[in-house]
Amino acid sequence: MSALLVPDGLDGERVDSAVSRMTGLTRSRVSELIDEGRVLLGSDVVHKAATRVSGGQLLDVDLSEPVRLARVTPRVVEGMRIVHEDADVVVVDKPAGVAAHPSLGWEGPDVVSGLAGAGLRISTSGAPERQGVVHRLDVGTSGLMVVAKSEHAYTVLKQAFRDRTVTKVYLAVVQGQMDPLRGTVEAPIARHPGSQWKFAVVAGGRASVTHYETVEMMRRASLLEVHLETGRTHQIRVHFSALHHPCVGDPLYGADPGLAHALHLDRQWLHAARLGFVHPDSGQYMEFCSPLPDDLDTALQTLRAQ
Repeated sequence: MSALLVPDGLDGERVDSAVSRMTGLTRSRVSELIDEGRVLLGSDVVHKAATRVSGGQLLDVDLSEPVRLARVTPRVVEGMRIVHEDADVVVVDKPAGVAAHPSLGWEGPDVVSGLAGAGLRISTSGAPERQGVVHRLDVGTSGLMVVAKSEHAYTVLKQAFRDRTVTKVYLAVVQGQMDPLRGTVEAPIARHPGSQWKFAVVAGGRASVTHYETVEMMRRASLLEVHLETGRTHQIRVHFSALHHPCVGDPLYGADPGLAHALHLDRQWLHAARLGFVHPDSGQYMEFCSPLPDDLDTALQTLRAQ
């Protein structure tokens, strides 16, 4: 974390503008950091770029990742499927093992590089390494992502995700049996105090809301349909771990590694199955579905048979 004392000359300034002026980062990059919960004002996580600062306040900005990464290198990404493409958006069915965009320490495939490898030009808005990316899926999570191709689409879709008007439905298999069978988890999320790679339910974190309904109960696990109202990093994994029902195959958040080994599963059982949004140009609602990948389907069939 980088600690910054707000000078009197920036009293009343928007927090994104203040951080930009004190660090030299672009305001769009600061907005990305705010979206990721990496800017604190005093001891509170900043939720809105329009928050006003006062002279003498302390700002903490997490700059543990570089602001600029090596430029995107076009490459073929095995298993990545383009579900829909037009002049404004491209919808991708992302396989597990593929990141949303290039990042520090990740040398594997990513969606942005895969789209470049497929000859698609996407929006130049956003941080340099994640241009066009309006939302992300974890490397170990498969399923649907939308990427903006036009600058207008980037702006509209970013706002739609902020306004929570995008339909995001996941399928998850969690350990144990849920009680109650359906419900809402409303618990704030921030970076784990003991690990920069994990997130946790933390007082003062970003408001996070997850709705779930049990689709099927098995002896050792439950199949859930999960609707995200917010979209925090690792939100589903963190919330169900906090309920002591971690996603099967997710030892980072407390899942039994022995069960994952028995199921031949090397990632969390979590799939972005349905994605819907209003098209940024036509204004028409569009919705897409993704079938279960083979590894998750096989693990589910094995659990049903136990």
